[in-house]
Amino acid sequence: MRVAIAGAHGKIARRLSRLLTARGDTVVGIIRNPAHEADVRDDGAEPVVLDLESASVEDVAAAVSGADAVVFAAGAGPGSGAERKHTVDYGASVLLAKAAERAGVRPYVLISAMGVPQARQGTPRGMDPVFAAYLQAKLRSEDEILPDPALDTTIVRPGRLTDEPGTGRVTLGHGIERGDVPRDDVAAVLAEVLTDLKTNDVVEVVSGPTPIPEAVAALP
Repeated sequence: MRVAIAGAHGKIARRLSRLLTARGDTVVGIIRNPAHEADVRDDGAEPVVLDLESASVEDVAAAVSGADAVVFAAGAGPGSGAERKHTVDYGASVLLAKAAERAGVRPYVLISAMGVPQARQGTPRGMDPVFAAYLQAKLRSEDEILPDPALDTTIVRPGRLTDEPGTGRVTLGHGIERGDVPRDDVAAVLAEVLTDLKTNDVVEVVSGPTPIPEAVAALP
């Protein structure tokens, strides 16, 4: 399987690249910063330097051409302002969707966030405005990409991310209670989802008792 990952230097993306390449898949890692090429190669992926805030649909389509699936794992990151939440977490994700459609790649896996449904009710009192902008950007992204008939989209909404070692066990489903989840386990869920795509679905994931392959297989 050939998988193109946008934001390949991110914490989840690097874990995912290592999992995929270890099982024999080919990974194309799209990154903005050329200084990250060596790290992406160390993860076993083929780095492609491309700034998704300025690239054209044609540029990105060329990068993902020949892929069996694309994964959006990019993000504006800590310390970025509200504007970049919309140019990256929304704009770049939609750009990747359009590029995948142009390249004829249907499977699209989007990393989102558990708080997105609450964003429909506006910004809760006391919420950090930059985090609120992040949730709004993810909401816009989901609303635009999920209904696209040219894509087979799976949206994965993790709980609060930690760097604790993964357990290989999660609670995965719809409308589950908030909780923590190691990035290791999110990456493992994504790897499993790529082999058992649940098209046009939105799932949430936190730590739990179920082995990841079983949790993914149990999804409707």
